[in-house]
Amino acid sequence: MCAIVRIEEDPTTRMSFPSRRIRIESPARLHLGFVDLNGDLGRRFGGLGLALEDLSTTVVAEPSAALRVTGDDAARAEEYARRTLRALDLPSQLTLTVENAIPIHAGLGSGTQLALAVSAAIAGSFGLNRNIRELASVTGRGQRSGIGIGVFETGGFVIDGGRAEDTVVPPLIARFAFPEDWRVLLICDDNHRGLNGVAEISAFESIEPMAHETVGELCRLTLMGIFPALIERNFESFSTHIAAIQTAIGDYFGPLQGGPFTSGNVAEAIDWIRAAHTICGVGQTSWGPTGFVFIDSESRARRILDDLAGRFGAVAGLSFSVHRGRNRGAEISHGAQTDTVSPSGVVVQSV
Repeated sequence: MCAIVRIEEDPTTRMSFPSRRIRIESPARLHLGFVDLNGDLGRRFGGLGLALEDLSTTVVAEPSAALRVTGDDAARAEEYARRTLRALDLPSQLTLTVENAIPIHAGLGSGTQLALAVSAAIAGSFGLNRNIRELASVTGRGQRSGIGIGVFETGGFVIDGGRAEDTVVPPLIARFAFPEDWRVLLICDDNHRGLNGVAEISAFESIEPMAHETVGELCRLTLMGIFPALIERNFESFSTHIAAIQTAIGDYFGPLQGGPFTSGNVAEAIDWIRAAHTICGVGQTSWGPTGFVFIDSESRARRILDDLAGRFGAVAGLSFSVHRGRNRGAEISHGAQTDTVSPSGVVVQSV
C-alpha cells in the first residue's frame, strides 16, 4: 500500500550545508523513435520510450568538506554537479559517488539519467524539494527529447510532446504501464558509439525536414497502433507498429549513420533473429549502436538469448541481455526509507 506525500519547501528550513546521505537509482531507457521531424505545426521531435529494469545509474551524495566526485563516468558527473550547485546557490560540501552507470553513447540514455541522478541527489542532500524538470533544465537535458526525464519521473512506456518555441523541457503527454510478461532483448556493441555531442547537433541541423506524409503515418502508428496495443496487451499489434516506426526512422536517419543500424554486427544479429525466430518488433534505440528485440515471454526470450549467444557469442564487442520494462521511476533512498519519484515534485513513499 502506498501513500502520496507532497513536500513543500520552506525557505526558513533551507539547509546551508548538506546534512544527509542520499542514494538515487535511475533507469536506462530505450528511445524508440521521433514522431514529428517536420515541425510545421510549431512543435518538433516528440518521441516514444521505455524504461528498463536491471540497467541503471546509481549516485550517492553525502556531506564532506569539499566537492569530490568518484566512480563511473565521474568527469561528466562532476560537470552536472557544478552546474547544479551554481544554479541552486549551494556550497560545494559534498562527496558524490557514481556506484554504477549506464553505458555511455550506447543509446540507453546515460547522460540524462546521470545528470538527473546527480542533480536530484544534491538537492535532496541539502533538504531541497525541486521538480525534476527544473533540474533537467539546470543540467542542460531535454534539449530535444523528454523521454529520459519521463522515465526518471514515472517509468513505463512514455511519449513526450516535443519542443515548441518557448518549451523549456518537452512535456510528457502519455504514459502506459508496460506488460509485466513482455521482455526486451538488448544487443550491445562495445566497439561502436552512437552520434553524440557536436556530431549529433550537426546531424539534426543538416538533415532535411521529414515529409508530411511520413510524420502523419508516424503519428497514426503511435495513436492508433502503439497506444491501444499497450492498453489491450496485444503483443502482435505492438510489435508490428514498433517495426513500422523503426523502418521509417531508419530510412530517415540512415544516410547519417550508414543505414538503419549504426553497427553492422548488431544489424546482422537483428536480421538473424528476425528470420530464425519470426520476430518483427526489432530496431535500434536512439543513435545506437544498441539494438533491441521485443519478445512476448521470459521463456521465449531466454531461448532466443541462448541461440543468439551460440550464433554470435564469438563476435568481438557484442553482448546480450534480457530485461523487463520498468513501471516505476527513479528510486531515492535516505536512511532505511526508499521513495519513488513521480511528476511535479510529488514523492510516492512506501508505507
